[in-house]
Amino acid sequence: MKTLMLFIAALFSAAFTYAQQSAIKPAAPGVTYGKAVTKDKAITLANLNKELSKDTVYNGKIAGVVTEVCTKKGCFMKLKQANGEDVMVRFTDYAYFMPQNIVGKKVVVEGKAKVTETTVERLRHYAKDAGKSQTEIAKINKSKKDVTIMADGVLVTE
Repeated sequence: MKTLMLFIAALFSAAFTYAQQSAIKPAAPGVTYGKAVTKDKAITLANLNKELSKDTVYNGKIAGVVTEVCTKKGCFMKLKQANGEDVMVRFTDYAYFMPQNIVGKKVVVEGKAKVTETTVERLRHYAKDAGKSQTEIAKINKSKKDVTIMADGVLVTE
């Protein structure tokens, strides 16, 4: 009887997880995630870096191209900078998630950007969630200062 109850609980859990993931709208121009966002007054990532060299925090809209998304459930994404580094974008209170087909799309995110130091443990966690190999994860051995964005909303523009 215990085994049957555990099986039923596992089945409901799997169905709930699948329902959450399949409820994410595919990325297409005009689709928004989280808070409604418009593309007016969005700055580029290069301009964001200039703003963060003057102040520790930037609140507003930032435009960029998505290079990576969490493969587990879309709980983070990364935007490409001209220098080859990526900017980590997480979502306020994990209130929404990104679809897997958002990679390569142009987006505008609205929220708070700041320079942070990411620990080795957190970098390894992100690498694991992004589907990196154990070898790649093991090579991560020092913390990193980079720009992170806590986004209230995301608009797919192209």
